[in-house]
Amino acid sequence: MSVSELALFSGTPAFAIPLHVGAPNVGDRARLLERIEDILDRRWFTNDGVYVREFEQRIAELVGADHCVATCNATVALELMFRAVGLEGEVIVPAHTFVATAHALEWQRITPVFCDVDPATHNLDPARIEERITPRTTGIVGVHLWGRGCDVEGLQAVARRHGLALLFDAAHALGCSHAGRMIGTSGRAECFSFHATKFCSSFEGGAVTTDDDALAEKLRLMRNFGFVGRDRVDYVGSNGKMTEVAAAMGLTSLESHRQFIEVNRRNHALYTRLLSAVPGLAVLAHDPSERHNWHYVVVEVDADRAGLGRDALLDVLAAENVLARRYFFPGVHRMEPYRSRQDPDALELTVTDRLEASILQLPTGTAVDEASIRVVCAIIAAACAHGEAVARRLAAGGRPA
Repeated sequence: MSVSELALFSGTPAFAIPLHVGAPNVGDRARLLERIEDILDRRWFTNDGVYVREFEQRIAELVGADHCVATCNATVALELMFRAVGLEGEVIVPAHTFVATAHALEWQRITPVFCDVDPATHNLDPARIEERITPRTTGIVGVHLWGRGCDVEGLQAVARRHGLALLFDAAHALGCSHAGRMIGTSGRAECFSFHATKFCSSFEGGAVTTDDDALAEKLRLMRNFGFVGRDRVDYVGSNGKMTEVAAAMGLTSLESHRQFIEVNRRNHALYTRLLSAVPGLAVLAHDPSERHNWHYVVVEVDADRAGLGRDALLDVLAAENVLARRYFFPGVHRMEPYRSRQDPDALELTVTDRLEASILQLPTGTAVDEASIRVVCAIIAAACAHGEAVARRLAAGGRPA
């Protein structure tokens, strides 16, 4: 592809319909509609119906947990998990994560304390945690970012030394393993997401998995207003229940999850091969000894070697209707309400800031085929090869010649 073919100059956008990061996978449409018809016939739409119970059982079996408590979304799952464990005061979290990880704490008047991440794994760095611990610290939340397992053992060691609760945000990590063990049973509990952008979706949904019987019972009370039976309330709860139609979509997704993983794996391999020819670009690799869902195509952009920075590449791709993302810019520690109440020194998280300035997330999933990936990579290669011309055009407002 020549530079003149880029839409930023005078070319026609490569895609008539936008190519999104996180376009939903659908699975067997007929099977989903069959389940929905059954839900309508049963006239049982919520309150622990047969599909929610089956979905919980299937997730528990997949991750190897004794219990799965399904919820209406993953943010509510996080909130219930944090409250059920009894977190208060301050809790240490990575700054390189989706904002919901912090908001679920803040919403309950628990202060998230942001910690830097490991440059190789992009996950919470155990070596940096102890400098953030204070007398008010009650817990640590690890995030299995991109489906790559945290250093669970390192986090457990820190948590034990200081008597802290250890929990995990596993929103990206369904179907993934760490140290040969499926993610979902580490710490006191782990939280999964079944949002539409995840590789297995329930339209919108979440779940907490745990091996702790008492904690699971408490979570079930909390997601249903604290009700025990028809009329008795034993706890101050909320309404966090998953609906039957959401569970029907979740079950349908699970039935196709191996197919989704295989599509993601092929897409990831093709992106890796094609972009390896572009200096300064590196697709984040995964440990071949572990199971993975391959759902995140994460590219680190070295602007000096690539000829263009990450944000310039985003603009080039956007002109072509490729809606790539810069997860999780600018870093939760630099978002409100967290930024304005922190000391300037606390904002300086060197690794997190570098990643937030260099990471590019590309479309994958069943909505993306091989031909589309080849076009996306050709656009990126052309833009980098003509970096100076592209930078000048962007500086001029990106107007066609």
